[in-house]
Amino acid sequence: MSQRPVSAHALGYSRADKRLEILRRVGEEGSISQAARSAGVSYKAAWQAIHTLTNLAGEPLVDSSVGGAGGGGARLTPAGERLLQAARQLARAREQVFARMDGSSSPALAHPRTSMRNALRARVLRLESAGARDPMVRVVLTLPGGAALAALITRESAELLDLSAGLELLALCKATAVRIDAAAATAIGTNRVAGSVLRVARGHARDEVMLTLDDGQQLVGFAATPNRLRRGLRAQALVDEKAVVLGVG
Repeated sequence: MSQRPVSAHALGYSRADKRLEILRRVGEEGSISQAARSAGVSYKAAWQAIHTLTNLAGEPLVDSSVGGAGGGGARLTPAGERLLQAARQLARAREQVFARMDGSSSPALAHPRTSMRNALRARVLRLESAGARDPMVRVVLTLPGGAALAALITRESAELLDLSAGLELLALCKATAVRIDAAAATAIGTNRVAGSVLRVARGHARDEVMLTLDDGQQLVGFAATPNRLRRGLRAQALVDEKAVVLGVG
């Protein structure tokens, strides 16, 4: 019986992808709960990591029925073993590539291909929540120019990304989630980032607008028609905190 090829979609950068670390610890320790404790995440976050990797790989990576109802435990399937082996090879190849350059990674190389047109370099300022039982975490970011940006994510996602103050990452969002206005009020839970209009592509019901933010980064969004937006005009980009996705490279 031939083996399925390892799915590239399931291969992250192991130093930045805690999901691979959890999978490795499951193989070493034979227990999902112990793997969660060793990795410093909750049991729920560990299961989320395994489920996500399994979906990406397209086949089971962990057999959690080892020992039956009385024994518990878990072990990697052959597919899980192959995935970890491929991840180790990928990590070595990545290190060799950057060693031949200047020894540093570039967010442009780490950014995955998605339909999201906006990817902004940012740094974690702080994490906010309503308490340890709150399933949501508000991650407050700062852009290189000092502008603030926030993302509302689940607590498990914050754990798996290993978020902490000072961490550099990418803030991503779809262009369709960004509203551009020359003078817009900010609703609760909505980011407001200022910039100058670089380009306007006129449409029937809406115009596509590209802003150059004060730190030089560019952000694409849409403005309702009619509007007076034109190149050089100051404008605001509004995006809901729930629409911001965080990526660690």
